[in-house]
Amino acid sequence: MKNIYFYETEIGKISILENGRSIIGLYFASGIIPNSAKVVETELIREAKKQLDEYFAGKREDFHIALEPNGTEFQQKVWKALENIPYGETCSYAEVAKNIGNPKAYRAVGMANNKNPIPIFIPCHRVIGKNGKLVGYGGGLDIKKYLLDIESR
Repeated sequence: MKNIYFYETEIGKISILENGRSIIGLYFASGIIPNSAKVVETELIREAKKQLDEYFAGKREDFHIALEPNGTEFQQKVWKALENIPYGETCSYAEVAKNIGNPKAYRAVGMANNKNPIPIFIPCHRVIGKNGKLVGYGGGLDIKKYLLDIESR
């Protein structure tokens, strides 16, 4: 059984989805309700939101909550690499590709980044263009900049 709950945050409306064991989704729009998800604030969702609040307040650098993103083997590899980008640092798509042992796969890394089902917890906002510019983010570049600004304080 999947559960989802909606919150108003400093980055706008979000929803957090869990499967009873782990967080499996974070959405930037409140209107998204995956099939078969029940709208209920579970203990796991409440803990995820608490950790997000601490992150937004600049009091948390690492999340300690079970995550279970659903994706291909390649996507999983990319998302694991994103989790290794230190708080307050950024990395280019090309650097992520190199870090996963496939230096020519920077475009595929970008696509996997785009498909990240649990943004912020899996910090795809830390990936920037090779030229140092902010590029692409599911929540919009304003949110990406906001998150990077939190981490640069």
